[in-house]
Amino acid sequence: MFLVDDILLAPAHGILWIFREIHNAAQQEYASEAESITVELTDLYMMLETGRITEKEFDSRERVLLDRLDAVQRSSATERENGEDEEGGG
Repeated sequence: MFLVDDILLAPAHGILWIFREIHNAAQQEYASEAESITVELTDLYMMLETGRITEKEFDSRERVLLDRLDAVQRSSATERENGEDEEGGG
């Protein structure tokens, strides 16, 4: 009987595995995006310190980068909360 169950549920297990892989890839992408924004911020600070950009330009570019970083961190936190809810419920 278990063999029949395994055969019938194999497609569902395969689809579940695909969704887990997509989820893991999305989490990795969020992490790499946050890292790249941090690197851009570091470069921006260096350009300000060396006088390659004005403080006004720095402020506007920094605001955009910080907003992007906040958005990435918020969605990452939401993903973690959703993941904990799913794990705790099952």
